[in-house]
Amino acid sequence: MNNFFQGYNLLFQHSLFASYMDWFHSFNCSLLLGVLVFVTLLFSYLIFSTFYFKSKKIEYQFGELLCSIFPTIILLMQMVPSLSLLYYYGLMNLDSNLTVKVTGHQWYWSYEYSDIPGLEFDSYMKSLDQLNLGEPRLLEVDNRCVIPCDTNIRFCITSADVIHAWALNSLSVKLDAMSGILSTFSYSFPMVGVFYGQCSEICGANHSFMPIALEVTLLDNFKSWCFGTME
Repeated sequence: MNNFFQGYNLLFQHSLFASYMDWFHSFNCSLLLGVLVFVTLLFSYLIFSTFYFKSKKIEYQFGELLCSIFPTIILLMQMVPSLSLLYYYGLMNLDSNLTVKVTGHQWYWSYEYSDIPGLEFDSYMKSLDQLNLGEPRLLEVDNRCVIPCDTNIRFCITSADVIHAWALNSLSVKLDAMSGILSTFSYSFPMVGVFYGQCSEICGANHSFMPIALEVTLLDNFKSWCFGTME
C-alpha cells in the first residue's frame, strides 16, 4: 500500500526549495481530492433526492453565490503558497558566488566554471566495464560537476546542437538547454552528497545515455578539487 501512494509523490527532496515544491504538490493534491469528494457527494444528492426534483420553489440565487465564492476561495488558497514560492525563487536569483556554464551535446554534457579560468571539462556516461562498486548504472559519469555546499550557484544552460534539458528530479531542477539561448537560474545546495539526473528532452538516439552527476561537497574539498583538476 505504501508503494502505491509513493507513486503519486515527488522524490525525496534534498534542498529547502525542493521541499517547498514537494509540500505545494501535496497541498494541491489534497485540495483536488477535497473538491472531487464535494462534487461527487453533491451530484449524488441531486440524483437520488426526490424532493429536489419535485420541489417547484427552488431559489438559485444562493446557489449561484456559493458557486462564485467557493472557486474564489480555492484560487486564493493556491495563490498564497504559489506566490511565496515565486518570491523565494526570485531571492535566490539576486546574487551568486559561483557561475557554472552547462552545455548540452549529442550526447554528453560540458561544464565550464566561468569564475575559475581554465576549469572546464566534458562529462560522459560510464560504461558497464568502468563502473566501480556502488555506482549506479546509466547514471554515473567520468567527470562529475562538483560544487560547494551552502553557496549560491548560478547555472547558465545552453546547447551546442539540439534541445536538451538539464534535470535533477531530487532537487526540483529542470531547465531546457537550447542552441543560441542562455538560460540562467541560481540555486543553493545545503546538503552534501551526489545527486543524479538525466536529460529529459528526447534529443536523439542516445538520449537516455547522457546522465547528470552533481557532487556537492564542502568548500575546502571543492578548492582542493579545483587545484587538482587544473594541474
